[in-house]
Amino acid sequence: MITGPADLAALLAPLLLTTQFWRGTLVMAALTVTVFAVGGLYRARRHTSLLDELPSLTGRLLACGAVVAIIAAMRHDSADDAAGFMRRVGISAGLVIVSRAVTRTLADMARRRRWVEHNALVIGSGPVAAELARMLRRYPRYGLRFVGCVDDAAGAYAPGRLPVIGTLDDLERLVELVECEVLIIADPSCSEPSLMELLRRPASSGCDLWAVPRLWGSRTHDGNPDHIGAIPIVKVGDTTFSGPKWAVKRASDVVIASVALVALSPVLLLCALATFLEDRRGIFFLQERVGRHGRLFRVVKFRSMRPVDDDESRTTWSIAHDRRVGPVGRFLRRTSLDELPQLWNILRGDMSVVGPRPERPHFVEQFSAQYPQYAMRHRVPVGLTGLAQVSGLRGDTPISDRARFDNYYIENWSLWLDVKVILRTVAEVFRGGRH
Repeated sequence: MITGPADLAALLAPLLLTTQFWRGTLVMAALTVTVFAVGGLYRARRHTSLLDELPSLTGRLLACGAVVAIIAAMRHDSADDAAGFMRRVGISAGLVIVSRAVTRTLADMARRRRWVEHNALVIGSGPVAAELARMLRRYPRYGLRFVGCVDDAAGAYAPGRLPVIGTLDDLERLVELVECEVLIIADPSCSEPSLMELLRRPASSGCDLWAVPRLWGSRTHDGNPDHIGAIPIVKVGDTTFSGPKWAVKRASDVVIASVALVALSPVLLLCALATFLEDRRGIFFLQERVGRHGRLFRVVKFRSMRPVDDDESRTTWSIAHDRRVGPVGRFLRRTSLDELPQLWNILRGDMSVVGPRPERPHFVEQFSAQYPQYAMRHRVPVGLTGLAQVSGLRGDTPISDRARFDNYYIENWSLWLDVKVILRTVAEVFRGGRH
């Protein structure tokens, strides 16, 4: 979508007339784009209409203008300067609405002429699915090309000529076969847990996911509902960790890891010295782990004990009560200080600061066979810390519980959730150090 760049260009347009008040213009632009992004005004929509967006646009523009007006009143000595600046704010706000009208018109034209179109599968075969299929076939303005329905064979409704091209078990194969980009959950006959398990698989998780609310009378959270025809739809959160939001997460990982390595360098040196004095046979311990999409990498830790051989390192689940772990190693493990060298793995791109904890290949294979949801953890980068760990699921705790927490983190990810996990991790480290 070109909406974001168009809004930014409109907000900065007054600078083409004069560079006076350039600081205030930049503040207005940055504040407005941020407020629009947080308010969901850059989310993909199936029904595009400036009139639908106008109340939300106007309210947010007025709020940003008020904030900038207060700043301008404090910074400018004369009333004329403040008034001149506010005129430019008004021009920017007007240009934003004009640019929105232009971009919405262009998007609608591109869809109607089928220049922009995405293949869509409808999950379900009941009356709602049939109506969705009819609307998508008849009206190209939604930017979706209906390619078929999938549902459980036993519950297929398939009225008229509604094409049910396969069962839910075929979903992954069909997504690749028809080059599906969008999945719409309508009225599937299977249970929600079974459906979610299918949607977490790699091929399905790469598609945009939309759903018809079960309670049609309910309102969407953002107060700006989307719809196809008269059928309300909501966009289910993207969990692919690609695009701008992944770039932000990766940039924050690099910054946090770099700052932590510098700030904690005295602690790292003390840990390294204590480890060497206790063992005198090496400071660091390298171990193969499974990362995103099953990629193998070597994780770096402070050595808390020396295994007998590589096989013991690969297949021994826990060494918490092993007599070979000395006082220093036990302290490092209890306080999680032995994990600090993994900041280097984060800088290398092997890991993230927050994510599912990486496990050894032997146990990944074992747990994936026992718990169907376990392998879904590898949709995203593994982490130095994770939601499961700060929720008390460390050491010898149920793997099924860890998988549920990890998948919850993936499906509800936000930068604020990462911040909360980091703060809880710091608290856990200090709490562990007092035991």
